[in-house]
Amino acid sequence: MSNSNIETPAAAVENPPAATLTPEAVVEQLRTLRTQMGEITPLTPAQRSALRKTKVPNDVLQASINVIDSADLIQQAVGQPADELRNLFTEANRWTAVEDELRLLLNGIAGANLIRRQRVALVSGRAYSIGAQLARDPAHAVLVPQVQEIKRLKRLSRRKKAQTTDTPPAPGSGAETSEKPKP
Repeated sequence: MSNSNIETPAAAVENPPAATLTPEAVVEQLRTLRTQMGEITPLTPAQRSALRKTKVPNDVLQASINVIDSADLIQQAVGQPADELRNLFTEANRWTAVEDELRLLLNGIAGANLIRRQRVALVSGRAYSIGAQLARDPAHAVLVPQVQEIKRLKRLSRRKKAQTTDTPPAPGSGAETSEKPKP
């Protein structure tokens, strides 16, 4: 019996596997999507913090919108009908689902990228280790400059980290005075 007699399930034909996108294609699609979404308002960290401090629970928002419906004078005072606010409230809740999905997507991409970088670090560490061992043999002298360059770069990276972790001395601690040569 040959494999040509085996029927393919209908679901597999209707839903072929999606093509894997390149990072550049994803960026292009995200930019296109962003232009189609309408109002997107980037905030500074200070603005975001200030707006989060004024968060009002959903039940309080609903009750406050109902107050607008109770008297025309209130609607005139706030300048917006209750139905407009209800629509805005509903839209905000619907966009929360988009936020959640984008957050999941970003976390997934960041995690996958960390794994990629770890794989590269692991394999490149092995390559350096093997190269360092082979460089000891005169038959592989071509590796010596490369191994030396990696050692130099590693020293530089360790030195930079040490410099950035140092904190300046606190004023009045006495640490800022210059040392005088001892007689």
